[in-house]
Amino acid sequence: MHKYLIYKQDKSYKNFILNIREYFSKNSSFIHRARNEIKIISYQNRKYVVKSFKIPHLLNKIAYSYFKNSKAQKSYENSIKIIDFTPKPIGYIEFKKFELLDESYFISEKFNFDFTIREPLLDKNFEDKKEIFKDFAKFTFKLHQNSILHLDYSPGNILIKRLGKNFEFKIVDINRMKFKKLTLNERLRNFSKLWAKDEDLSTIVEEYSKLLGKDPKNCIKTALYYSQKHKNFKNLKKKLKGEKVVD
Repeated sequence: MHKYLIYKQDKSYKNFILNIREYFSKNSSFIHRARNEIKIISYQNRKYVVKSFKIPHLLNKIAYSYFKNSKAQKSYENSIKIIDFTPKPIGYIEFKKFELLDESYFISEKFNFDFTIREPLLDKNFEDKKEIFKDFAKFTFKLHQNSILHLDYSPGNILIKRLGKNFEFKIVDINRMKFKKLTLNERLRNFSKLWAKDEDLSTIVEEYSKLLGKDPKNCIKTALYYSQKHKNFKNLKKKLKGEKVVD
């Protein structure tokens, strides 16, 4: 048993999606291999990113089958809602065993990015660093103005492509989103998962506050508070697990 949707009902992708398990198993081009697995797969001379979600345990199998949408379906539906901000969606498919969700996949076009926001955040000598941060602030402002809150707005999920002197941004890992009018605190707290140095975060938030028409000093102070709070929480968890604390 299976359930699937293809963006704009494009029949040229039907074979690809219905046979995605075979395409996925035969391909070794991993770009992420952890709880979920992500591969780059070629189909009809074009490249696509395919995310295979971890098979849920029994209780979640029941929940995803009868009470809430699967992560694959959420990713697809969210990508439709924010299509200007994420790689183009192709579709999703769910496979069931004994009428319960088993395997599930989300497929999107491959966005040919040059780097993520992580690189300029880690490299103090990264080329055009301040320009990237200012453009990133503008991108985030557009997200927030469109009532889009990415709940995992972390460095690896923010892709960047150079376009001459400008930069194009896309967000990925979008199954966890909220769509609502955002308060100032919610906006500024959304930067906390960047794990940015205070100087870099101040550059980003100063530009963001100007676009918002708010006092830069107060916005920076609030953003730095949420950033440090997030770092403290994550480092406490690392200490409890006996892992190395990150500055």
